[in-house]
Amino acid sequence: MSEINMNQSFAAGAQNNEKNYFFPLAAMTTLFFLWGFITVFNDVLIPRLKSVFDLNYTEAMLIQFCFFIAYFVVSLPAGNLVKRLGYQKGIIIGLVVAAAGCLLFYPAVIVHQYWVFLTALFVMASGIVILQVSANPYVAALGTPKTASSRLNLAQALNSLGTTLGPIAGGMLLFGAGSAAVVEAANADSVKVPYLVIAGCLLAIAVVFAFLKLPTIEAHIETEDCKVKDKNLKEAPHLMMGVVAIFCYVGAEVSIGSFIVNYFAEEHIGGLDAPTAAKLLGYYWGGAMVGRFIGSQALKYVAPSKALVFNSVFVMLLLAATMLTEGNVAMVSVLAIGLFNSIMFPTIFTTAIEGLGSLTSKGSGWLCLAIVGGAIIPLLQGVVADTMHIQISFIVPLVCYIFIAWYGLNVVKLSKQWHDKIA
Repeated sequence: MSEINMNQSFAAGAQNNEKNYFFPLAAMTTLFFLWGFITVFNDVLIPRLKSVFDLNYTEAMLIQFCFFIAYFVVSLPAGNLVKRLGYQKGIIIGLVVAAAGCLLFYPAVIVHQYWVFLTALFVMASGIVILQVSANPYVAALGTPKTASSRLNLAQALNSLGTTLGPIAGGMLLFGAGSAAVVEAANADSVKVPYLVIAGCLLAIAVVFAFLKLPTIEAHIETEDCKVKDKNLKEAPHLMMGVVAIFCYVGAEVSIGSFIVNYFAEEHIGGLDAPTAAKLLGYYWGGAMVGRFIGSQALKYVAPSKALVFNSVFVMLLLAATMLTEGNVAMVSVLAIGLFNSIMFPTIFTTAIEGLGSLTSKGSGWLCLAIVGGAIIPLLQGVVADTMHIQISFIVPLVCYIFIAWYGLNVVKLSKQWHDKIA
């Protein structure tokens, strides 16, 4: 009953203004598409720079480490920034910072130093962190709380469209036409134009958002009679376990995507060259896109926690097949993981911030901080791949999905504990 009382006024306002939310939601989807496109570009950048700088797997995974470590460094300050300035200004700042990171790729190519590329990735990622801290809770709040998971899944589907097109565009731009001679001749210069174009798009969208009039989410503004005013985020067990679940999910998803191109190059798996493997990588992220469109409808009728358990169990089965089989079976198994990954991030996110009220922006910061899993898990898998074998290394993300399944089984109970505290 306390949960109903907490959300009653916000839900009523959302229903009365439902028609006014179409345009804000449409505007936000451009952000989800862009940061999906940018993030997955790393999966193609890894084999490109691995070849240019003659890196081992662990060194190559520093690309993901430097990109996703920004979530650990920037998320909490970003949460405070958004709480102070609001979602719209947070979005504009995030776009400008991300564009600055993209522009740094130009001097990185000129000096031809690996650490400069890593620095550019960190700056770019810092902007995307601010975007995520602003955009995820904002989209979740643009409507009734009951359909928050469905709404965020729909927005994330556009994110997956970006991650689907990213590897295809990246494969063409970073590896040329795909012939062995072109690939061999390519060097770090091939990254300049793509990132300059992305920077231009980000700055253009920042200008557009500066002139938009987006609705204010009153339920996320702290007032004297706010029930969560004197509460600490650490008292919300569903949020704290959600932080761990996001860490595991993002780490596993990014790690699997990061290794697919090199995994498909193994003779007993596919023996594919980098451009061909990069094109197939689009099926991994494309599966997530399809799954999110399906999930945005299914989650109107299926409990988010049950959907999370169902999908995580299927991913574990597919990972087992990836590790134990060869050839087409192994390739199809690892690509199919994307379909079942689909609903996990938005579902974990919305269940973790449910009922936080005016603490939502800070809670979003905590959850985005956990995206640092994308830095840690690929690095761990890289170490296992170097010391043992790339196929065996998929045991690292397998462990992550075991925890995600546990979270799905227990999140309802954990959320009830929080509501009992604020009742």
